[in-house]
Amino acid sequence: MNIEDFDFELPEELIAQTPLVDRSSSRLMVLNREQETINHRYFYNIVDYLNPGDCLVLNNTKVMPARLFGEKEDTGGKIELLLLNQLEGDEWEVLVKPAKKVKEGTRLSFGDGLLKAVCTGQKEHGGRLIRFEYDGIFLEVLDQLGEMPLPPYIKEQLDDRDRYQTVYAEEVGSAAAPTAGLHFTEELLEQIKAKGVHIAYITLHVGLGTFRPVQVENIEEHDMHAEFYQMNQQTADLLNDVKQRDNKIVAVGTTSVRTLETIARDEDGKFKEANGWTDIFIYPPYQFKAIDAMITNFHLPKSTLIMLVSAFANKEFILNAYNEAVKERYRFFSFGDAMLIL
Repeated sequence: MNIEDFDFELPEELIAQTPLVDRSSSRLMVLNREQETINHRYFYNIVDYLNPGDCLVLNNTKVMPARLFGEKEDTGGKIELLLLNQLEGDEWEVLVKPAKKVKEGTRLSFGDGLLKAVCTGQKEHGGRLIRFEYDGIFLEVLDQLGEMPLPPYIKEQLDDRDRYQTVYAEEVGSAAAPTAGLHFTEELLEQIKAKGVHIAYITLHVGLGTFRPVQVENIEEHDMHAEFYQMNQQTADLLNDVKQRDNKIVAVGTTSVRTLETIARDEDGKFKEANGWTDIFIYPPYQFKAIDAMITNFHLPKSTLIMLVSAFANKEFILNAYNEAVKERYRFFSFGDAMLIL
């Protein structure tokens, strides 16, 4: 398929720059795949679409303050790092700006030398391997020096770091938030549980795949960057039981979808305790084995995320829904509104 098949016109003023005060008061577009209907609700209405015995699957990854600003030790030139994946020990895969200024052997300093680093290898698309040097605990140093890695289309400063975390974030390791989950409050999750809906947690640490645009015309030639995921046996048993009872598995966000589909693909539609790296790329046509419904935000044109959603709900229907969202002035991207696909 051609990348142009996933394009749409989006006025810049519809890109949400700041989060709403009340997470659950975002708008919610509800799509019914079978009837091809579109309804307009609010996110707190999500409870109305979940039934006792269904299972809501949340990605409990926690965003690191993964953006670091420092300088080259030899020249004082300004350098920006975005941490992506921890490899082994204190070595990380990162994105560097400007990448051409950082070559193997280049030494960097952050926070007046509180954190130092050396480039140990080069990768494509501005990627570098960096080994950090510090005293104490790395995550505490990072918390002191790092900034939240907001996407480049967000120009406003974020006053509250926690607003770019889900209320259930637990496993530190992401370079970006699983944004579909930002709409949930603790109160809303309690309402969902009280209705008899199961809540399960998986982990996928969002990495380079989120930041890399598709740069090929034929999308089948695009290579997804691998991201780390894990699911415990308790969650696997719960999901298998939900499926056996013909209840729905509702994935919150494309990260949850990719994790569930990775495991179900390898296990012929079943779930088991698993961890590893997934580079699954879902685009039309794709036979879903794990999920029955999806909650997701509105995504960038031509992105792998809109391709995934188009595989789940039919490309023409999705693009029609996106055009409807533009017409109805929905808020787009990370801090924007949400979509429920049934």
